[in-house]
Amino acid sequence: MLGWLQALMPKEGKFFDLFERHAQIGFDCAKTLRAVLDGGDQVSRLCDEVIRYEQEADAISAAVLIALRRSFITPFDRGDIHGLINDMDDAVDQMRQTVKNIFLFDVVTFDADMKRVGDLIVEAARISRETMPLLRAMNANAGKINEAVVKIIALEEESDHLYMHGLKELYRAHKDSRPMDYIVGSELFAHLEKVVDYFENVAHRMSGILLEHL
Repeated sequence: MLGWLQALMPKEGKFFDLFERHAQIGFDCAKTLRAVLDGGDQVSRLCDEVIRYEQEADAISAAVLIALRRSFITPFDRGDIHGLINDMDDAVDQMRQTVKNIFLFDVVTFDADMKRVGDLIVEAARISRETMPLLRAMNANAGKINEAVVKIIALEEESDHLYMHGLKELYRAHKDSRPMDYIVGSELFAHLEKVVDYFENVAHRMSGILLEHL
């Protein structure tokens, strides 16, 4: 009887499968967002792709929460499971928010610093995707996880510098002629920089989970 019940219960590995799938979607979404920033005739279509990725990510987040309610045994603290998937989902949600603003303001050309922040988003998503499977054996992979956390934090610091530099360049270019372009550009910079912030939150969450298990 006990064996039959255990067979019906969600397995611990299910959480890792869902985390890894979400991280892959986050990476695919980041690459698509970066393609948006190349501008041109494909912007609208690529924005729609980002929105579809965000919907897929939401479905996985919901699956994690359902599994959490149904599981008696979890691979680590329930609050951390909930927090990790929320942090991951925040990053993808913010990418969707970014393209919604791009669509709203009919933006089809993007500044060089915006593209550089886009590169950082892709890199942060890539590191997150590659690090997520390491949580299956945290103690054995502690060094690699910590290295990944440090790299993502460094990317966030770089994005801060690009954000400030980009705002300054926007102001210089548009302060006397097209102030609305400055307003729109600064809004997009803020959304892009926030994506990197959310990936930093994912990194800090993984670090916290690791510390609890060492």
